[in-house]
Amino acid sequence: MLMAADGEYLAHVYYGKKIPDEALVGIMRFDESPFTPATNNRDRASYLDTLPLEYPCFGIGDYREPVLRIHAADGTSTCDLRYKGYKITEGKPALEGMPATFATEKSPCNTLEVILEDKPAGLEVSLFYTAFEQLDVITRSAVIRNVGEKDVFLTRALSACVEFDTHELDMITLNGSWARERAVERCRLHHAKQLVDSCKGESSHQNNPFVALCEHKADEDSGEVFGFNFVYSGNFMAQAEVTQHKKTRFVMGINSIDFSWKLGRGEHFTAPEVVMVHSDAGLGKMSRTFHDLYRSNLIRGEYKDKRRPILINNWEATYFNFNTEKLIDIAREASKLGIEMLVMDDGWFGHRDSDNSSLGDWFVYEKKLEGGLKHLVDEVNKLGMKFGIWFEPEMVSPDSELYKAHPDWAIRIKGRELTMSREQYVLDYSRKDVRDYVYSMMKKILDSANIEYIKWDMNRQHTEVGSSALPADRQKELWHRYVLGVYDLMERLTTDYPHILLENCSGGGARFDPGMLYYSPQIWCSDDTDAIERLKIQHGTSMCYPCSAMGAHVSDCPNHTVGRNTPFATRGDVALVGTFGYELDVTRIPQQDRDAIPGQIEKFKKFNPLVRTGDHYRIGNMFEDNTWDAWMFVAKDKSEALFEFVQVLGRPNERSRNIKLKGLDPDAYYYEESKPEEKLSGAALMYAGVNVAKMWNVDGLYGDFVSKTLHFVKA
Repeated sequence: MLMAADGEYLAHVYYGKKIPDEALVGIMRFDESPFTPATNNRDRASYLDTLPLEYPCFGIGDYREPVLRIHAADGTSTCDLRYKGYKITEGKPALEGMPATFATEKSPCNTLEVILEDKPAGLEVSLFYTAFEQLDVITRSAVIRNVGEKDVFLTRALSACVEFDTHELDMITLNGSWARERAVERCRLHHAKQLVDSCKGESSHQNNPFVALCEHKADEDSGEVFGFNFVYSGNFMAQAEVTQHKKTRFVMGINSIDFSWKLGRGEHFTAPEVVMVHSDAGLGKMSRTFHDLYRSNLIRGEYKDKRRPILINNWEATYFNFNTEKLIDIAREASKLGIEMLVMDDGWFGHRDSDNSSLGDWFVYEKKLEGGLKHLVDEVNKLGMKFGIWFEPEMVSPDSELYKAHPDWAIRIKGRELTMSREQYVLDYSRKDVRDYVYSMMKKILDSANIEYIKWDMNRQHTEVGSSALPADRQKELWHRYVLGVYDLMERLTTDYPHILLENCSGGGARFDPGMLYYSPQIWCSDDTDAIERLKIQHGTSMCYPCSAMGAHVSDCPNHTVGRNTPFATRGDVALVGTFGYELDVTRIPQQDRDAIPGQIEKFKKFNPLVRTGDHYRIGNMFEDNTWDAWMFVAKDKSEALFEFVQVLGRPNERSRNIKLKGLDPDAYYYEESKPEEKLSGAALMYAGVNVAKMWNVDGLYGDFVSKTLHFVKA
């Protein structure tokens, strides 16, 4: 709920559980010192430093974190936005050149546009709020226009600010690093500022653009939670600030480090979208709301509501050491087992036999792929399998024809040594000529053979950020222009090839964000494919991203990242949560594991509709107890449920576990599929629980890393 305080200052009144449309001006404390400027103009600065402003600016007496800061033509930074008007429209406008949620017939919405102005600065700002009628979701974005006569530079342009009338909140973030992405971290807010951000040019392995603020007592199933997710794939910041009066200001948007945007006369800047979710029933309900929104109102394309092909990727099977014959051998054996697609990973182009050359040379390495790409694809298709291919379109190797011809196409600062990472540089995607050239090469490959899947990778972050094509006063725009360039190329790709399944990847999970989900219905969750490590990674990812979007594979053992050995069945059960596939050499694994693949595939096909469309419930939590994990998927009509359990570590001299299920109809009766004669009420299963050992017809669980799935059906 918003209001124009004194008819001028847009203030935040209330955000939380739905209440009747009532006048809540009383909670604003206008009858307390320092009073409003209309009453006490001598203390306007104190007033603005306490008012819960909806889009706070720098330089007017509000010393809390600003959302908007400028560099005006006279060299000053002050901005003072005043309320001008509003309008309400049905539906939801698109964001220019950027991903955003959208309305559907099944999920209608309405949009409020609030217009603010700063006449001396010549600025007008439109704040957009879209409320989805069937979900506790509000999305926010902003458009900033120069309506004056002189140039204005934006030095900060965040997307959202929310004021909370309390400091008694916990902050939950998803942090980590390569191979251990999106670990859940929870801490209490304290006076001053707590921030997560990225200045790497991507949303990053280290901090995901997600934050939840919640009551101290909130858990999976109870308590008030406010979730925030930034629909953007570049630098971001999300910050909670506990103020001197024990209130909390939360802001989210593009990171202002090294950011500037020149607004000439008549020009505008669009700030990306923030998705806000409210839950009055804990973290679980927040997550399920995010999942429902993204599955129906963010993910697009042919695979939006379809099961994804079961693929086998050759990366961990061969790395760079493969040829046509080897790939066909893998495909031949995989096709016999029911695998539906072969994906050829890194190493098929230029003269690439290791990761030190050829990025940017997107033509076939004929020495490795004898007979050419079409021959390989045709042979794979003859086996009844689809074919997919790996690209890293944003990068260039120093040892490449592209870089030798166009060294200025790399992001760099003239006169400075360019830092290499993974022996590669980043292409300047702010330049249309660069994007056009790369896309033309990709298009030649895609048009040359029946390619039905692309894995789009991005394996390094930005350094020495500069562009040979931008003037000096626009150099700091490169960070954002780069992201817009990536979006532009992905939009072209998905428009020209709507039947191709696009999976995003960035050294694993460094760009697992809603911006990427807009273009690809799945994202490689992590380069760490170990089943036990994935329990944490997939748990954290599910805080706001649907499980159907998690790229998850069964890989070889000992695992290539951590060296752990886990049962083949457990690897399959953990990958069942995501898109499911294989990351191994199927011609070399033990016969026992090979024989298990058809059963795993049948199981995935059976339960994937429930995983893709059902409600996800987290039961275990490896961040709190690393000896076991469990989760459920429950049909929307509560007619069936899939329960999965993993015993991570065996326990000496311990009683068996009773685990309480979630999400069932308490008044209905259910049976486990293998025991139709034994019926229990949903209430009993949820409130008393099930004994996981007894459900397996064993006296107890023995050993480490063992798993089991149970399918409950309404009687």
